[in-house]
Amino acid sequence: MTTTPPPPVYNGRYELRRQIARGGTAQVYLAHDLLLDRPVALKVLFPELSADRAFVERFRREAQAAANLSHPNIVPVFDWGESDRTHFIVMEYVDGEPLSAIIRSQAPLGAAQAAAIAADIAKALSYAHRHGVVHRDVKPGNVLITTDGAVKVTDFGIARAMGADTQVTQTGLVMGTATYFSPEQAQGLGVDGRSDVYALGVVLYEMLTGRPPFSGETPVAIAYQHVRETPPTPRSLNSTIPESLETIVLHAMAKQPGDRYATADDLRADLERFGRGQAVLTPSSAASAARTTTVAAVLAPPTTTVAVPNSQTTVVEAIDEEGFGPRPKRTTVWWALAAVVLVCGIGAIVYTGGRSLGYFGGKTAAATFKAPKVTGMRLSAAEARLRGHHLVPVRGTTKTTPNKGTAGTVYAQNPHAGQRVRAHEQVTLDYYRYQHAPVSVPNVSSQGDTYQEAAAQLLLQGFKSTQLPVKANSPTQRQGTVISQNPKAGTNQPYGSTVTLSVVSGQSYVTIPNSIVGQSQSAAESTLRQLNLLPKTRQATHPSSTPLGDVIATIPTPGTALKPNSTVTLVISSGGVVVPNEVGFSAQQAESDLQAKALGFRIAAYSGTSQYVPGTVAQQEPRPTRVVNQGTVIVLFVVGGKSAVTSTTPGTSGPSGTSGPSGTSGSVPTTTSLPGTSGTSGTSGTSGSVPTTTSLPGTSGTSGTSGSVPTTTSLPGTSG
Repeated sequence: MTTTPPPPVYNGRYELRRQIARGGTAQVYLAHDLLLDRPVALKVLFPELSADRAFVERFRREAQAAANLSHPNIVPVFDWGESDRTHFIVMEYVDGEPLSAIIRSQAPLGAAQAAAIAADIAKALSYAHRHGVVHRDVKPGNVLITTDGAVKVTDFGIARAMGADTQVTQTGLVMGTATYFSPEQAQGLGVDGRSDVYALGVVLYEMLTGRPPFSGETPVAIAYQHVRETPPTPRSLNSTIPESLETIVLHAMAKQPGDRYATADDLRADLERFGRGQAVLTPSSAASAARTTTVAAVLAPPTTTVAVPNSQTTVVEAIDEEGFGPRPKRTTVWWALAAVVLVCGIGAIVYTGGRSLGYFGGKTAAATFKAPKVTGMRLSAAEARLRGHHLVPVRGTTKTTPNKGTAGTVYAQNPHAGQRVRAHEQVTLDYYRYQHAPVSVPNVSSQGDTYQEAAAQLLLQGFKSTQLPVKANSPTQRQGTVISQNPKAGTNQPYGSTVTLSVVSGQSYVTIPNSIVGQSQSAAESTLRQLNLLPKTRQATHPSSTPLGDVIATIPTPGTALKPNSTVTLVISSGGVVVPNEVGFSAQQAESDLQAKALGFRIAAYSGTSQYVPGTVAQQEPRPTRVVNQGTVIVLFVVGGKSAVTSTTPGTSGPSGTSGPSGTSGSVPTTTSLPGTSGTSGTSGTSGSVPTTTSLPGTSGTSGTSGSVPTTTSLPGTSG
């Protein structure tokens, strides 16, 4: 397996795992905090921005300011630092999906769902504004929806402290995302919380219609439209949008900051009123005014363009305010009249809404009324609406869903919508809970990967991991590698569950090689020492066909895995002779073969029937191919027995037969010497003589009868 380089580690603490996003100013990675053992999101600035000292210093101060923001709807910043000539921010890793992805796959969103998401964003912005921080880059890509439906605002990377006198970039350039620029931001003017309100209005517009209000080929072209042009009304693109919600959107997107919601909290309050079914406090004239606004001047085309995606944070040239002509003057009288009308309108709305809720002499709390419909709404918005009607929301049963967009949405209520209820009565809400479909566990235990490599693969598939140290059971298993996993690869397991990885820890084992058998003693000892094993020898107690002095076996056997410095016994051959096959050969030939191999022999009569002629070996003992020591006596069973042998046995030669009287044959005593046997009167190892009678062919006699000649045959290892 090829060796893979280790993943980068920032400041010796944050280990990069994989890239999860790329913006206009930085790349965002999933990283692991080695100190606190937790996943984090690591945002690394592009080198060109890290080279700008003024930007980096500004970025550092703003990161510190964002780190002080602690709110349920804000992704917290943990750390800031510098590594490898770039700068980075460490944030909480949120297991969720960007709002931009939900808009792409599900837009237009329902009015209740869009209003609830926008209200949670407004809560986060309101908190940041109260702590003196303006986000300046509010967009769907910087809003995360968690698996349980919670809303999290992230990336305060270009946020600016209100009242700060320094600029993020050089004069004449503006940082942000053109699609969501406020007009004053596009012109390079001062920004405050109302700039974030405008951007949130654009986000809400996009959730309801499925498209942003302005689009163009370059960021500068889009910024120009924010300053001078009027977008299509939301209801002209989606007629199902309630008119009151359209009023909220257009009021938030007013060109002049003074014509918008004064604070993000005011916007949140109106969105929650809409969610409860109450009248909103935004002047209804805002919508009609937006519909009749026309462009009064023409701006010369911008001279600078930036070829980047319009959804990314970028730096663009500020729009020249002088190109838009003089603004209409507002006299003090008109301001006073507008204030009176606004106060009267707000008072009427408050009075009407109060009576509908039992205030100002309206119906009493004891009277029954119809339960509002909250099915299809996000859980938090539904609960807020019920509380607005003096009802008590109670969370009921949940159903799992693999769709993140519907997670946290109410699918049933009890009492049902329209059913008569009383104030302070409980309403049970059943809602969807997100649960990822089961995932097949990848195989990370058969590739020789390290724990870090295997854990990264599991993380990509949605699994957590933990390691279990184990001892090696094979010499191929290296220290620190994964050798098994539980659950096994290929099984379907819940998304986010933990896989236990068995990791080699401790001393590796050494295997006795099979090739050591057959080596010489010296070569085998050298092989074992090279493997950090200790050789030991012993002589074999049985004969072997392996040459004398070679290894015939090991203890333990070859293939056994041992710890280094373990002892291995080499069994050394003491030599031996393979018994030849003499069956079918003459006794004389067999005797000659056995003597050549230093083996003894003895003739015995073959008692059975045989196909062989007399004097031929029909059987032998030990049988052929057996391995025996030198000097072993081989018994030859000859057809016809000893009487059929037609020549003297090898050994001493007897004299020629003499002619006997009256036609009888002469007899000649003969002696056959066999090695390593005891004779009658000899001591151990000397040849003795045993008188035997061998039938020899006689010479021609008178009467043609055979004579007998006593012979003596020396047999090894027997008593004479």
